[in-house]
Amino acid sequence: MAVKGIDVSKWQGEVDFRKVKADGYDFVIISAGYGMYSWQKDSYFETNYKNAKAAGLGVGAYWYSYAVNRQQAREEARVFLEAVEGKVFDYPLCFDIEDSSQAGLSREVIGEMIEEFCTYLEDRGYYAALYSYAYFLQNRVPEWCRQRYDVWVAAFDVDKPPYSGNYGMWQYTSSGRVYGVNGRCDCDYAYNDYPAIMAEYGLNGYGEVSKPVLDSEGYRIGDEGIGVYGMKRLIMLGYRLGMVSAELGDHGYFGEGTDTDVNELLESWGYRPDGTAGENFMRRLWQELEKKI
Repeated sequence: MAVKGIDVSKWQGEVDFRKVKADGYDFVIISAGYGMYSWQKDSYFETNYKNAKAAGLGVGAYWYSYAVNRQQAREEARVFLEAVEGKVFDYPLCFDIEDSSQAGLSREVIGEMIEEFCTYLEDRGYYAALYSYAYFLQNRVPEWCRQRYDVWVAAFDVDKPPYSGNYGMWQYTSSGRVYGVNGRCDCDYAYNDYPAIMAEYGLNGYGEVSKPVLDSEGYRIGDEGIGVYGMKRLIMLGYRLGMVSAELGDHGYFGEGTDTDVNELLESWGYRPDGTAGENFMRRLWQELEKKI
């Protein structure tokens, strides 16, 4: 069941979040800023965060990107986390990629930027999501990115987004009228129980998280965290396409079922079934998925 929310920035000025809550909204995604420099932090972020929490709303945050390469995206992620340091979030931290400077970039470069930004967040215990408008997501973002990361899609004044991928949130209007907000604001639906996800896995400041096993070392049985969750989402796609035999649970733990499917895939590709889902495993998995999608 979807819950309603809004997203705000300095452009909304002072927001009475208690009135927003009374108007039937459950969460707010707050602009933390944009770009690669600390002075680009949103001037209303601290006030919005404090007041939204006090009103009992679930809170997430987003960072508007101007990056045009992997290195710049990493720097934006670093400054984003610097801006939100010490805070607890019930909803994702989102990479907002939609700027005109990025429209001419190749899908490969855009994928590298998304991976760099989101991985930087995940490695530090945050739940990363990708935001953009439907056309950009559909035509500029590589399919593997849209499968790997949670998506917040923007599509206004339609019955459903013109977007073929999965998404956890939908920004359905930019001209909402919400009690407690001066003027118009963006309104959203969330389809995942994000507060429960953050609490269960200890993400976004909710507690200690397991140190992720990354890239060359790979994920193995007993590992847990958002990286394992993303990897399992891809394997689940493989299950639906008939590549593996077992349907995995919707959680971020690498258990016996995941181990069986990883080994099954490795063996089918002619590799030693050592139960390791590393960088090469992920690339091969996506190559095989592309053949079937």
